[in-house]
Order: sequence, then C-alpha cells, then structure tokens
Amino acid sequence: MEPCYLRLAMEIRLVSLLYSIDRHTDLDRLFNIDASNGSITTVKPLDREMSKWHNISVVATEISNRRQTTRVPVFIKVLDVNDNAPEFAMIYETFVCENVKVGQLIQTISAVDTDEPLVGHKFAFSLSAPNPNFTIFDNEDNTARILTKRGGFSRRQLSSYLLPVVISDSDFPIQSSTSTLTVRVCACDSRGTVQSCNAEAYMLSAGLSTGALVAILLCVIILLMIVVLFAALRRQKKKEPLIISKEDVRDNVVSYNDEGGGEEDTQAFDIGTLRNPEVMDGNKHRRDIIPEMLFPFRRASPIKDNTDVRDFINGRLQENDLDPTAPPYDSLATYAYEGNGSLAESLSSLESAATDADQDYDYLSTWGPQFKKLADMYIGKTTDRDT
Repeated sequence: MEPCYLRLAMEIRLVSLLYSIDRHTDLDRLFNIDASNGSITTVKPLDREMSKWHNISVVATEISNRRQTTRVPVFIKVLDVNDNAPEFAMIYETFVCENVKVGQLIQTISAVDTDEPLVGHKFAFSLSAPNPNFTIFDNEDNTARILTKRGGFSRRQLSSYLLPVVISDSDFPIQSSTSTLTVRVCACDSRGTVQSCNAEAYMLSAGLSTGALVAILLCVIILLMIVVLFAALRRQKKKEPLIISKEDVRDNVVSYNDEGGGEEDTQAFDIGTLRNPEVMDGNKHRRDIIPEMLFPFRRASPIKDNTDVRDFINGRLQENDLDPTAPPYDSLATYAYEGNGSLAESLSSLESAATDADQDYDYLSTWGPQFKKLADMYIGKTTDRDT
C-alpha cells in the first residue's frame, strides 16, 4: 500500500484596517490618530496641573467589511515638566513692633509648587535686593525666617514696609518667582504683644488725644443736625395759593342741559349769572300782562297799518334783547295777540258773550253766489228756531 500524503495549504491574507477615535471620549479634541497606521498625536497643549490622565477609545474597522470593528481603550499619562514657579504658601500678615530689637524674628514663611518633581521639592529663599531694615535666613527645610536688622521703628515716619522675597526651586529648568511681604509697624507692649496697628493709633501717636477726637466728632454731628433742620424748615414753607376760597367759580364746572327754543319752559336756562351785574337792567318788564297796559301811548290809532301789532312785537323783541334773564339767542319766543279794532272783532270763543241764537245771518245773502249755500244753511237754521 502506497503511503498517502496530505498537503496542508495555508493561505495568508493581509487585512487592511481603518483607525479612528471615539469623540465621545475626547470632547476637547486634544488628540488625533492616523487612520492608516494608528499613531496618536496631540492637537492642543496638555497641562498636567489641569489633568494628569486622559482616557480615550480607539476604534479599528476593516475596510472590506465595515461591520467588523474593535474598540480598545487607550490611557495617556501626562508627564510632569517643571513649568510652574513656587510662591508663598499663604497670605501673611506680618507686623513689627516699634520697640523691637535688632535680630528679632517677625515672620516665618514657606512656599508651595504645583509641579511634582521625582525627588521632592527643594526651595531657596532670598531678598531681591539688600534691605536696611530686614533680612532673611533660609532654614533649608522649605521655610525661611524674616529678622530685623535694626530697632526703633516709628509709625510717624512710615506705617508699613514692603519686602520682596525671591523663591526658587531645584528642578530643571529652575523656576523662580518674587512675592512681596507687607510688614506693618504696630504698637506693642513690653512682651511684644500687638496693641494697635490701625489709623486711630497712628493719630494718637502724632499727639492727638482722645478728647480732641471726641470734640471733633461732636462738632461734625452738630453741623449735620443744623443742615438737616434748615432743610426741613425750607420744605415747610409753602407759597400762598392763588385761589383760597373753595367756592371760587374757577374751581367749579357748571353744566347746563337746555334744548333751546320751542319748549314750554323758556326760563330753564338762566344766563344772568354769566352777565356783568353793572350792565344789568334793574327795571324788568312783566310778561304776564296785556300789551295795552305796557304801551298805552300806542292805542291812539289801533287800526291804521296794524300799528298796535307791530309795536307789540317790536316791544317784545326789545324786551327780550334787554332782558338778562332771557333764554339764549337761538330760543324761539312765541307771541299770541289777536289785535284790536278789527271789524270782525275777536274770534275767540272765550270772549264771545252771545250764542248762536242771538246772531242774525241775513247779511250772508249779500255776499254773493259763492256764499249762497252757507247763507241758506244758516238762514234756514234761524227760521227753524223762530218757528
């Protein structure tokens, strides 16, 4: 039996991938990746003091089959670089007594640095320039002491001093900064306890006593009270009003609601209050009497040209024109007067003293054929009554 050989053929296939960064894990877009070889680079500067680690996700996808993807987390650590200078560890409130001695300790200072070197911090302290009043001594343990170089400080001469202090680190490259220390001059007792460092103490040291301060304060208060009182009195002075009486016509609004002429009540609107009393006619004519009593001198010839009616109307017109209590000019005055001296006399039934039975209608037959029917009717009625 011949031996049988099995050949195993191995096919090696190269797969092409596409790389990308999941931007949900890199919201600030600090990094970028090469789509072909997957190399990651930075886009923006990284600050270790802001964030020491950055965690992003890299996605690998087959070009021939986009459904085949792989997600891999990538952790990026930011290495420390000495790029920050040290500074004071806190805000110091330093003071020196007026009766201080030479070489007196007034303050101990320390520093901090946001950088983290591998071997720890090592700070050095010094003055930016020689100072005749103070000196600094480095304790070589990241602290330093501020000492006095003289005694006899006085607030009259100077109430505070500015002391520039230079702080350096030992990393590479060396970083340094200058911080200013403010030293105030204060009054102290024999044991060095601060009594006062404010402005009042400075004024007292200048020779101004407490009694003088109280007197000045009282004077200021009195002046303020006088000014306030004077202002209050001026506000209370008010000018006399031009119109004192509340009944002044200029304060009142009078409304009239009159429809004018044609109404029965022509006296509804009294215009007399608006007229000048000096020109008002004191003698007012009466309007409730007959015309012959008002104008007796015109009764001499009542029939000629109807002068009595004309004079009556003219008299009434003049009376209305001169009457201060008359209605406005657009009112209608109605006059009823029958006249005097007519052949037919009065036609009013109220003034008739006779009845139909006392009348003689024979004269109607002389009026002509136009009144024949009327004459026959009345003459016949009279004949019937007589019989």
